[in-house]
Amino acid sequence: MSGFKDKLIASKQAWAAAGRLLTGKTAEHSERLPPGQRLVKDWPVLDLGVQPDITPQKFFLDINGAVENPVHLKLEELMALKQDESVSDMHCVTAWSRYDNKWKGVSAYTLLELVRPLPGAAHVIFHSHDGYTTNVRLDQFADDDVYLVHTWEGEPISRQHGGPVRVLIPKLYLWKSAKWVNRIEITTNDRPGFWERNGYNNNADPWLEERYSA
Repeated sequence: MSGFKDKLIASKQAWAAAGRLLTGKTAEHSERLPPGQRLVKDWPVLDLGVQPDITPQKFFLDINGAVENPVHLKLEELMALKQDESVSDMHCVTAWSRYDNKWKGVSAYTLLELVRPLPGAAHVIFHSHDGYTTNVRLDQFADDDVYLVHTWEGEPISRQHGGPVRVLIPKLYLWKSAKWVNRIEITTNDRPGFWERNGYNNNADPWLEERYSA
């Protein structure tokens, strides 16, 4: 799989260097389809060539770092927290968007209330079972449409899409919504993740077409 991963990284770095898919346009968030995106009906699969097999029995989530109350949650403990349903669109940097996805999971609000970030906490680093990392600001994670989701369209999220639990941050390109998440690290300082270190934008706002780093 390392050869596939190396080729994928090289391909995406070439995309970034060439500005592939960039339209040079921006849009207001009130416009539903961000610049350069096309609508799809399915849910394309994109990963680093490794799809960890995380059974419900193997699942765990650590939330720690700059928090008052670090936690280690098994799946049944996560499921015992307040569960919410939401509907949102998702936008992938590879230029597809899918509307009206129905989700169920635990809101970022609920998780942050549980761990209580310390004064000075300003960033979130997601860590995944496949070694993937990505980063967002704490205020982006604390938005009202952000969840750790386990259900999509009424069914458990499949392994290929990051099940049993993945991050969902609808206002950012989908690479920020880490699959197979096993740790949410609250930090005082930013720390760019895997794709952010390989040519992708640190902020990733689809309406500003923040696909790649400047």
